[in-house]
Amino acid sequence: MAEWGRGQSPSAVEDVLDVENKRMADSLANKVTRLKSLALDIDKDADEQNRYLDGMDSDFMSVTGLLTGSVKRFSTMTRSGRDNRKLLCYVSAGLIVVFFILYYLVSKAGT
Repeated sequence: MAEWGRGQSPSAVEDVLDVENKRMADSLANKVTRLKSLALDIDKDADEQNRYLDGMDSDFMSVTGLLTGSVKRFSTMTRSGRDNRKLLCYVSAGLIVVFFILYYLVSKAGT
């Protein structure tokens, strides 16, 4: 800083420092603006993800209710008489066949 003062008037040094200070203040203001914009984008993205997760929670709750009802009906069917056991075997075999058909179709579509 002492070297700046050699051969220059004090007002010239102040002008140079003032220009440098203004340049750095503008640079800082630009950085703050970018950070603020980034923070707002992150907030917006977080809100969207929260809405998406809330929707998924609702979907899972409805699927849970559906599966609970299905399990109750299935349990009732297995506890009833001998005729329903025969039907239960047919339904189980049919579900296994459907599973293998879907597995085959998905594996063919993937290749």
